[in-house]
Amino acid sequence: MYMKTRIISACVMLPLLILVYLGGWFIWAAALIVAGLGGREFYKGFEASGAKPCYSIAYGAIALLYVIGAVSPHDMRLMMIWVVLVTAFSMVYGFSVNERKLADMTSTLLGIMYVVFFSYHIVLIDQSQHRILIWLVFLTAFGTDIMAYFTGMAFGKHKLCPNLSPKKSVEGAVGGVIGSVVFCGIFGYFALPDAFVMTLIIGFLGSIFAQLGDLSASAFKRQMGIKDYGNLIPGHGGILDRFDSVLFTAPLVYYCILFINIG
Repeated sequence: MYMKTRIISACVMLPLLILVYLGGWFIWAAALIVAGLGGREFYKGFEASGAKPCYSIAYGAIALLYVIGAVSPHDMRLMMIWVVLVTAFSMVYGFSVNERKLADMTSTLLGIMYVVFFSYHIVLIDQSQHRILIWLVFLTAFGTDIMAYFTGMAFGKHKLCPNLSPKKSVEGAVGGVIGSVVFCGIFGYFALPDAFVMTLIIGFLGSIFAQLGDLSASAFKRQMGIKDYGNLIPGHGGILDRFDSVLFTAPLVYYCILFINIG
């Protein structure tokens, strides 16, 4: 069953790779769908634990963020204003202290920042002068997942985080890192030879972040008391179950673009 899940997940991702190749409005629309559906799944999970996040604030935040990205994509001042507004409105949501709890405010803000803002970094990468590096987001995320699975199956003996994901092993985690570095290195060698070292660095760091993203999603689900975030693929989970690692690798790749000399 676990292997079947991996195969189906890979098939679901194939159309996404086409959108990544096309870029522009296609990746903008794809990221918008992930933000909307993923945010809804995340809030449904919190509702299962008794919290009441505010959907209207989240949808308003999504709309404003993507309008900013469409109208003024390179103005980081507007982005910072967006962050402040999101935080402020999430706090204002808790003013009705007799009706709402602290978890209602925090889940509202967390869902926006974690699902909406993290995933939006895919758009930021696409709009940068080094948009080709967007492929590293998925090479690190899915490459780590695939290689960690097969390495863990073959050599896994020591549990990585048994309280969160009993099937993950330390050996699998190491295999995932090695696989990510190899995949990103091959990509860098053929597509960006002048930035070969950087692709190796992103492959290494990205794999670590991908696994942290996967474990973070598992931690949320454990606390929420749910098995999957949704039923996009019956029996195999929702948007967040497929993109949990991407939510962590996208920001990493984007800030590497900003702070590491690509050449």
